[in-house]
Amino acid sequence: MSEPPGAVTLAEAPPADPPPPRKLTAQRVQPLRRPGRWIATVVVLVLAAQFVHGLVTNPFYQWDRFGYWFLRPTILDGLLITLEVTAWSAVLGLLGGILLALARLSRSPVLRAASWTYVWALRSIPLIVVLLFLYNFSALYKTLSVGVPFGPAFLTFDESRLATDMAIAVIGLSLNEAAYAAEVVRGGILSVDQGQHEAASALGLPKGYQFRRIVFPLALRSITPNYVNQLIGLIKSTSLVFYVSLLDLFGTAQSMGSTYPGDIVPLLLVVTVWYLILTSLVSVVQFYVERYFARGATRSLPPTPLQKLRTGLRDLRERARREAAV
Repeated sequence: MSEPPGAVTLAEAPPADPPPPRKLTAQRVQPLRRPGRWIATVVVLVLAAQFVHGLVTNPFYQWDRFGYWFLRPTILDGLLITLEVTAWSAVLGLLGGILLALARLSRSPVLRAASWTYVWALRSIPLIVVLLFLYNFSALYKTLSVGVPFGPAFLTFDESRLATDMAIAVIGLSLNEAAYAAEVVRGGILSVDQGQHEAASALGLPKGYQFRRIVFPLALRSITPNYVNQLIGLIKSTSLVFYVSLLDLFGTAQSMGSTYPGDIVPLLLVVTVWYLILTSLVSVVQFYVERYFARGATRSLPPTPLQKLRTGLRDLRERARREAAV
C-alpha cells in the first residue's frame, strides 16, 4: 500500500522530548536497614540502665559513706603514696628498659644474653613474689658492701636500715617495669625504617648521636602508646605494695575496712573511683602526646575531643537544616 506524498513515516518521526530530570534534593536516600545493630544497641542500653539503676537504688552501696570517705585525709595520704610510687617506678623502669633494650640490640653476646635473661626472668615471676622476696631480703643478706669483687669491702651498710617499705616497693616495681619497658623500647627501635639508619650512617654521624637525634625520636611514635599502657598497668600494680606494709591507696582502704567493717563496700568504691580518675588522666595525656609525635607522619592530626564535639554539633545543625528544607 503506497503512502500519500508528504506523509511522515514512523521511522522519520521526531523523537519525543525526554522527561525533565527529578531534582536530587527531593529524593531521600533510604539507609540500609541493620536490625542486628539495633538489637545489640537495645540490649546494651537495657543492661546499662539496669546497672545504673542497681547502683542508685541498692542500699548496700552506701553512697553517703562513699562521700564521707572519698576526700578523707587518710585516703588522700594513701593516694599521695600511690602517686609517688608510680612516678619513681615509671621513671626508673623506663630508664632501665632503655638500657636493657640497647643491651639486647648490641653486638656483644654477653650483653644480649644478660638482657634476655633478665627480661625472661622478670616477666616470668609474678610481681607479688618479687615484692615479697625483696621484703625478706634481709634474711639472706644482713649487710651490703661496696668494695673489690671477691676482696675487701670499703663501705658496709645495714640492709635492714636501707630497705624501707617505700624503697622495697619502688625497687620491686621498677625491676618488674624495666623488663616490660625493655620490650616496648626494643620494638619501637626496630620499627624505625632501616633507611633512616643507613642515611645517618652515610652522613658519618656517631652511633650515639644517631640514636639520640634520629632513631629514638622516631621510635617514640611507637613507644609512647605502648608504654602508656604499661604505665596504666603500673598504677594498678601499686595496689600490691600493701603486702610489703606500705599503705598506699588500696592499703589505706583495706586498713580502714578492717577498722570499720561496715564500710568495706564504700571504701572499695572510693578506691575504684580514684583509680578510674588516675587512669583517665593518663589516657588524656597519652592522647596529646601521641598527637604531638604524629606531626609529620600523617596528613592531618587527629581531632581533639573539643574539636570532635564542635564537628558533631555542626553536623547536627546541618542535618536539621536539610530536613527542614525538605
